Amino acid sequence: MLDQGEGRPGPAASASDAALLEALRAGDEAAFSGLVQQYHGQFLRVASLYVSDQAVAEEVVQETWLGLLRGLDRFEGRSSLKTWLFRILTNIAKTKAVRERRSIPFSALWNADADPDEPSVEPERFFGEGHRWQGHWAPYPQSWSTLPEAQVLSDETRARVEEAIATLPPSQREVITLRDVQGWTSDEVCNSLSLSETNQRVLLHRARSKVRRALELYLGETASPR
Repeated sequence: MLDQGEGRPGPAASASDAALLEALRAGDEAAFSGLVQQYHGQFLRVASLYVSDQAVAEEVVQETWLGLLRGLDRFEGRSSLKTWLFRILTNIAKTKAVRERRSIPFSALWNADADPDEPSVEPERFFGEGHRWQGHWAPYPQSWSTLPEAQVLSDETRARVEEAIATLPPSQREVITLRDVQGWTSDEVCNSLSLSETNQRVLLHRARSKVRRALELYLGETASPR
C-alpha cells in the first residue's frame, strides 16, 4: 500500500484548508468538485512527468482523488492540503512508472551528495586554463531584450521550452516544472519531493541553465538572417 502520510513537516494547513477539510469530511460534493476543478489540470501535468502514456496519467489522477477521500480522516494538517495531495499523486505516479518500466526508481535519481560535480553551465562557455581571463565568460549569454516580444512569447517558443524541459534528467524536470511552470514555492517543492533546500536550489539552477541554453540556440537561429 502506498504511503499517504504527510511526510516531513512543512507549512501547516491554513484556516481555509481547515474549512475545506471540514466540508470534505462532511461529504460536501461542491467542495470536492471545486477542488477537482482547481487541481485536476496540474495533477495531469505532474503525473505526465513520471508516465508517458496519457491514459496512465489519467489513472494516476483518479487514484489520487480516491487517495484523498480515503485519507481524509488521517490528515493531521502538519503540511498544507496542497502539499499532501501532490505527495499522494507523486507516490502513485512513481509506483506506476516503476512497474511499467517507464522511468527509473526515484531512489536512483540525482542528488547533490552523489553527483556534486555536474556543471550548471557548459565549461566551454568560459575561458580555459592559461587564458588571462580564465573562468570568465567567453561568449556571454545571449540577451533577449532586443528580440521582438511576440517572438519571445510565441507558441513556438513555449513549445521549445517544453521540449527542453522534457529532455532534462527526471529530478531536474520535476523541480523546474513545479517551480517555474506550476508556480510552486521552494518550500512546497522541498516538502512534496522530500528534498533539502540545497538540493532543490541546485536542481533548479541546473535545469534553468539547460533550458536557457536550448532557448539561446533556438532564438539565435530564428534571429539569424536566412
